[in-house]
Amino acid sequence: MESIKIPEFKNKQELYRFMNMRMVGLLSSENDWLANLCNASALMNQLMEEINWIGFYLQNGKDKLILGPFQGKPACVHLSYEKGVCGTAAKTKEVQLVPDVHAFEGHVACDEASQSEIVIPLIVDDEVVGVLDIDSPVLNRFDEEDKEGLEKITETLVKYLDWEAVKEHCSKIPE
Repeated sequence: MESIKIPEFKNKQELYRFMNMRMVGLLSSENDWLANLCNASALMNQLMEEINWIGFYLQNGKDKLILGPFQGKPACVHLSYEKGVCGTAAKTKEVQLVPDVHAFEGHVACDEASQSEIVIPLIVDDEVVGVLDIDSPVLNRFDEEDKEGLEKITETLVKYLDWEAVKEHCSKIPE
């Protein structure tokens, strides 16, 4: 794989357009879902500023998520739909844009340095198969432009990944 030359971006729309273009290139040339999620988290980590954790939690049984590929410090391995930003996103099937994680009731603190967070559910056939979770050490780091850009990224992930293989793998992991 070639190295990525990162251009200067005038705005977040340009950033997310470039990210999505690179994401399609990565995902469309590889069939392995694990390699694709690893490269997806690495690409986003390389392109996004002021983040301290980015990665995936995957559906693991009824109302449970398990840690998937990520970039950052070691993280919580098991999460419930009943608490936290990731659990809320999975339970409601809605993006969670949290300007201050310490004000979010039930927040699960895997890294005390995190101040804000955005979580985008990954939905296939109206079923949550996982979430994309991004933390920042900066309050109010994420906004509507990030939400819109990252929703397009998750649409690309949903389109190109073999989610049946992901579900089969995760179903074999003890809860």
